[in-house]
Amino acid sequence: MLPIIQPVFGPEEEAAVLAVLRSGWVAQGPHVAEFERKVAARAGAKYAVAVTSATTGLHLAFVAAGIGPGDEVIVPSLSFIASTNAVWMVGATPVFADVSSELPVMTPETVRAAWTPKTRAVLAVHQLGVPCDRSALRQLCFERGARLIEDAACALGTLVDGKPVTEAADLAVFSFHPRKVLTMGEGGAVTTDDADVAERLKRLRNHGMTVAADARHGNAVREGFAEPAWNYRLTDIQGAIGSVQMDRLDAILADRQRVWQGYVTRLGAALPQIRLMTPPDNVQWNVQTGCVRIPGGKRDAVLKTLNEQGIGARRGILAAHMEPAWEHLPRGPLPHSEAWAHDSLALPVFHGMTGAQQDEVVTALAAALGQTR
Repeated sequence: MLPIIQPVFGPEEEAAVLAVLRSGWVAQGPHVAEFERKVAARAGAKYAVAVTSATTGLHLAFVAAGIGPGDEVIVPSLSFIASTNAVWMVGATPVFADVSSELPVMTPETVRAAWTPKTRAVLAVHQLGVPCDRSALRQLCFERGARLIEDAACALGTLVDGKPVTEAADLAVFSFHPRKVLTMGEGGAVTTDDADVAERLKRLRNHGMTVAADARHGNAVREGFAEPAWNYRLTDIQGAIGSVQMDRLDAILADRQRVWQGYVTRLGAALPQIRLMTPPDNVQWNVQTGCVRIPGGKRDAVLKTLNEQGIGARRGILAAHMEPAWEHLPRGPLPHSEAWAHDSLALPVFHGMTGAQQDEVVTALAAALGQTR
């Protein structure tokens, strides 16, 4: 099957893993610290704290922000289910906001419509790497005394006006799952400019321990436990892979842009009725997912046909309120979220994808829509 994505691994990652294995230090250690420094620099933050996934990163971000039972958090329904689940993980209540008709992200207007007296935080999801209007959302949260936390799971490498989408974020969370632009199998990171918050996040990922394992190694330092916490540590094997991947990031992003522009040209010529996701002009998109919208209620039939022909397309974005886990949650109307959930389609976008492979996808799309190319 033509894959929807495939990781970009080479001899550098293999050598990095072998070096860690031979060192005998495979738990969280110096390679994780190096990876954190690189993530912080690319995210426009002073600190990055690596964790096991973006989901656990969101969990710790909410804990660090003081969000808990009795609080409400505004979150887009149109997002991977982890965005909503992370609110539940701290005992808070998700309140769904709609998204724009043109882009799969919340707007200040949709957030205001979801606001209640119990709102204590807004989770701004930069969906598929496309940014929210974070400046307007930050101002709204500041005026109303709420915290803005950024779910940037998909957004590493996206720039707005030439700067990282999360630059100077209070708390932002990234993912390194294989569907993202870079990966070490699993993993996440929380970024912040607050040194005290960063130190607490490091404790929270490590059972609440006051002394990190690498600091205790070879020293007679007795650890303490400042508060109950979790084990969300990344391994040094993952850190070593991630560090090499960070060095590849510019090349990966450039190639994803090449592939996406190939789709823009091919689809515009052959299937102009298909809507391509188009970020604003001031955004340099990382093309985390090549998302299009299929008209006329035909998305599911098109997806089935593509998969039967060996093309690894997927549904584009789910809406949490339409899933059994969260369909019981009270909510207002979410028409744009439902439209995106019904008609969005993710096309294969991967490093090294050829023009011939893109032609194969577009030809299959045309056939599935009853056209010839």
